[in-house]
Amino acid sequence: MVSEPKNRISERALTVWRISGSIQTLFMLLFSGGMIGLTVKFEWPNWIIWIAILLLIAYAYLIIYLFPSLKWKRWRYEVREQEIELQRGIFIITRTLVPMVRVQHVDTQQGPLLRKYKLATVTVSTAATIHEIPALELEEAEEIRLFISRLARVADEDV
Repeated sequence: MVSEPKNRISERALTVWRISGSIQTLFMLLFSGGMIGLTVKFEWPNWIIWIAILLLIAYAYLIIYLFPSLKWKRWRYEVREQEIELQRGIFIITRTLVPMVRVQHVDTQQGPLLRKYKLATVTVSTAATIHEIPALELEEAEEIRLFISRLARVADEDV
């Protein structure tokens, strides 16, 4: 079997994903609070409250702790002269090869959380899809963007 890509994304991605998961959990807390409020108001059985609490705890554990850890362990990438290889997934591992001749343009993106932790996402656009390499160090993201851009131009000239 072919070896997996060698480069990892920044470990600070864990922090960003966990903060994002915490924000999502706050919305679930509001929903659970609404369910508990309805249970009290309409005098439904108390087991509904306990199920809402248990679901919220399980959701928080998965979204804040487990999924970011698994996601970070699986995320790998490698930029070669002829292609970009991406590996990602939590339960189902997806490996993608993007031929350099298909690359149309390359961008870097930063949202507020990525900017705070000095990270950026590199997006590679082809005619049909957009591929991302998330949460790279700023300098690394810029180097990769320029490197892919140069290789895509060379691959375009060879065609």
